[in-house]
Amino acid sequence: MNILGIDTSTAASAACVLRGDGRAFEVEPPVAALGEGPAHSRQLMPGVARCLEQAGLGYSDLDVVAVGAGPGAFTGLRIGVATARALARAHGAELRAVSSLAALALCIEAPVALPLIDARRGELFAALYEDGRQTMEPFAAAPDVVAETVAATGKNPLAAGDGSVRFREVLETAGIRVAAPGSRAHVVRGLSVCRLASTAPPTPRDAVLPDYRRLPDARPLPR
Repeated sequence: MNILGIDTSTAASAACVLRGDGRAFEVEPPVAALGEGPAHSRQLMPGVARCLEQAGLGYSDLDVVAVGAGPGAFTGLRIGVATARALARAHGAELRAVSSLAALALCIEAPVALPLIDARRGELFAALYEDGRQTMEPFAAAPDVVAETVAATGKNPLAAGDGSVRFREVLETAGIRVAAPGSRAHVVRGLSVCRLASTAPPTPRDAVLPDYRRLPDARPLPR
């Protein structure tokens, strides 16, 4: 089974092709990209094309298109999900959606992982994973509230992700361990999306929607 995995939940665009023989061909964004402006419209599809070329595959060879559906940045999620849906439809591949927080947690090398994605508005998207199993549902909250919620579990997780980079001082002051500044654990990788998707059920293409986890910033004006 040949899987294409993409994620645009943060400012960094990630893509990977996991071939049926187990070999992976990945465009892994640098950690520095998390602090830059999002450029998914310019970077995502060239990254996908590069992965396919390195894998020696064409779009028609893909069995599954997988996407990190969030939670994450509103615009980024829309781009990622729309791209995945279009590619799956155009090339007859299955579409599988996975959690971007779960994909982030796969790269956190600790028994208890605390993936944190910047939710803007001074908040974080968070969840807790223990030995790869989700033990706390994803939620959005201020960094100090996240720290209090995690502390109440009695666990000592390692946090990573662009949210932990942004709020490192607040989190560490509250007793939360955060991965080193340049650690690759802070990036949501396309390979992680592929690995999660390899055991995920297919989803009807029109049923895959971004997981915003809360209302967007922009709202219609009252009449």
